[in-house]
Amino acid sequence: MSRAPRVYGLMAEFRSPQELVDATEKAHAAGYRRMDAYAPFPIEAAWEALGHHKSRVPLLVLIGGIIGALAGYGLQYWVAAVAYPLNIGGRPYNSWPAFIPVTFEMTVLVAGAFAVLGMLALNGLPMPHHPVFNVERFALASRDRYFLCIEARDRKFDPVVTRNFLKSLGPTEISEVES
Repeated sequence: MSRAPRVYGLMAEFRSPQELVDATEKAHAAGYRRMDAYAPFPIEAAWEALGHHKSRVPLLVLIGGIIGALAGYGLQYWVAAVAYPLNIGGRPYNSWPAFIPVTFEMTVLVAGAFAVLGMLALNGLPMPHHPVFNVERFALASRDRYFLCIEARDRKFDPVVTRNFLKSLGPTEISEVES
C-alpha cells in the first residue's frame, strides 16, 4: 500500500532576479508569509521582500553573554567567599578586580556558543536534505534560474488558489514540491 506524497509547497521558476523580486513582493503583499527565494547569488531586495528584516540572533547573543558573565562571576564568588574562603593578606573574600578576566572570558565563550547554536536552530539546521531538491529543475538555481517556493504550511496556502496566484506572476514553470 503506497502513500500519496505529502506536498511541501509550490515552486515558481523565473528567468531574472528582478522577476523574482517582483514576484516575492507580490506574494508578500498577497499575505503569504511561509515562502523562500532561491538564486545563484544573494539578492538583498528578495531577502527584504520575504519579510526578513530582523534577526533574533543578537538577542540570543546578549542573553548568552549575560548568562556567561553571571556564571563566571558567580562561580568565582562562590569558590572564594563561600565554599573555600581564604584570608590572605587581609584581602576581602569578594575581590572583584581579580574576577574580571574569567568573567570576561566566560561572557565571550557563552555568547559565542549561543550565537552558533542559535543561528543553527533558527535556520533549521542541520537539514541533510531539503524538499526543494526533489524538483528536477531546481538544479538550475545554482546556475541561471531564480525560484520562489510558497510552503504548504502557510496559513493562506491552498493548492489551487496558490497555483493560480503563482501563474499570475508570469513564471516559466510551476512545480509541486514533495516532502
